[in-house]
Amino acid sequence: MIQPDAVRELFQAVAAGRLSPEAAIDKLQASEKVSGYEEVGGFAKIDHQRTIRTGFPEVIWGQDKTAGQIIEIMLAMEPLHPVVMATRVDAHKGADVQSALSQATYFDTARICAIRPQASLAVQPGNLSILTAGTADLPVAEEAAVTAELCGFQVTRLWDVGVAGIHRLLSNRHVIDQADVLIVAAGMEGALPSVVAGLAQCPVIAVPTSIGYGASFQGLAPLLTMLNSCATGIGVVNIDNGFGAAILAGQILRTAARISK
Repeated sequence: MIQPDAVRELFQAVAAGRLSPEAAIDKLQASEKVSGYEEVGGFAKIDHQRTIRTGFPEVIWGQDKTAGQIIEIMLAMEPLHPVVMATRVDAHKGADVQSALSQATYFDTARICAIRPQASLAVQPGNLSILTAGTADLPVAEEAAVTAELCGFQVTRLWDVGVAGIHRLLSNRHVIDQADVLIVAAGMEGALPSVVAGLAQCPVIAVPTSIGYGASFQGLAPLLTMLNSCATGIGVVNIDNGFGAAILAGQILRTAARISK
């Protein structure tokens, strides 16, 4: 069964002239197939029912796709999804996508290309705060922040508060205290999530980044630090996985809201 929001988006696309009635019928039929996916261009199978199962839509991995493939997939997804998102899209591909799709927005630091809904999404519950140890961690942190915001979550950003200048973190203690979930991105030795978890009373999602000198081993050193943290309440995602951290944070916030009802 197609979710009501997707049907509404489909009708709006027809009304706005972006989609023909015949194409809309094809989209509905494709989405209602038992298989639950739609084949695109012989190179992709779009999972239109993922939102129904998990609460979050399928997202396009852009790094290893051509701009043409990204464009074709986004066009196929747009009528049935309130938000269409492609991650790890470099600036050149982003420009190509925007040239072909005027409705697309490119977030350069986050390296995300997205088609946002014309109407605002419902605001999701809770407050998600995202911290970085350094400015160099921003691409990963912004990937998390933009992903969460596109999914309707409220995000507070706090950048460059690493342990080398711990007073920067402590003078912003209110950001930690007011958060319902924290995402903490750090490279080098990756100590910041442990410090934050020692101050926070909410879940902390640690994101190791591939930033640092040779012995950081492209993020392996902070990954091991975070996995071996003596602070409790920390979950660790893979190196540079800001997107995964945002989705995990969103699942935590939505589950908490459901339980509290």
